[in-house]
Amino acid sequence: MNNRFDLIIFDWDGTLVDSIDWIVNCLQAAGDQCGCGIPEPQAAKDVIGLSISNACATLFPEADQATLTRLIGCYQQAYLSRQLGREDLFPGVYAMLVELKQAGYQLAVATGKTRTGLQQALKATDTEELFCITRCSDETASKPDPRMLHEIMRHTNAANERSLMIGDSSHDLQMAINAQISSIAVSCGAHPEHTLKHYRPLLCLQQPAELLNIIRG
Repeated sequence: MNNRFDLIIFDWDGTLVDSIDWIVNCLQAAGDQCGCGIPEPQAAKDVIGLSISNACATLFPEADQATLTRLIGCYQQAYLSRQLGREDLFPGVYAMLVELKQAGYQLAVATGKTRTGLQQALKATDTEELFCITRCSDETASKPDPRMLHEIMRHTNAANERSLMIGDSSHDLQMAINAQISSIAVSCGAHPEHTLKHYRPLLCLQQPAELLNIIRG
């Protein structure tokens, strides 16, 4: 796969950062605090990658707008109560990103996080300078709408056939399909390999740092 791509776009939670269990815990806590019930773990995982408003509306379909606003606030308060650090990146991810950038690849992030949440995470993991552009769900359309990928590709002047999406959820891979770009799945996050393979990724890796050997090869 060496020299096949110029632009590599990463999802954040569950792809670069080992945060899925924490997000599930925070969604469950929000549901409990707002009297909406505690969702099952896989149900919570299934909405990770969507914008938080879409995630809560999907997870708690009977909630009215006022309750959804409370759910979002409770989730964000719970999520931000934990200090993120570089140690929360999956093993080998930081070194992989550095090597890919030094090799001349343009690196980007396409995430369901808010801009405030992503900026805090980038600063905490000391990764902001590794990415040429990042796009968040509160400044564009939520996954699986391809708009954030189109915006990233326009910014980097990357062609569809030279762009690659890396993600851990069905929303990431469906977004890649909708944008007509290639994808590689990682099974360490929201969805298992058998689910991800339905979206026809080029490969399904167990850990994101495995990508480095694939790209080198």
